[in-house]
Amino acid sequence: MSDRSLRPINPQVRIGHVRLKVADLERALGFYCGLLGFELMQRMGDSVAFIAAGDYHHHIGLNTWESLGGQPPPRGTTGCITLPSSTPRAPHLATHCEGLFMQASRSTAQPITA
Repeated sequence: MSDRSLRPINPQVRIGHVRLKVADLERALGFYCGLLGFELMQRMGDSVAFIAAGDYHHHIGLNTWESLGGQPPPRGTTGCITLPSSTPRAPHLATHCEGLFMQASRSTAQPITA
């Protein structure tokens, strides 16, 4: 998956252990690995993937167990709005933000959702 990334996310990034339900595993991997630079650590078919910064076993688990093909939650309902993390180098973060901006500007009217 790292060949899709601008460059790997800094291995010193710190993020809690997170599990996310996603509607489309490929799209989620494209976002987290392809744009943000996380590394794919393990994958089980089309239903679950584990990604990390550096060589940690995984920081984020993505699965489609109860969400395959699902729609984003409507306004006014609960959901994951932010995912706090820290990165040790601002230029590295700026590179990824630039990649996100470029992706969004090439996008059709659909928002980037994982």
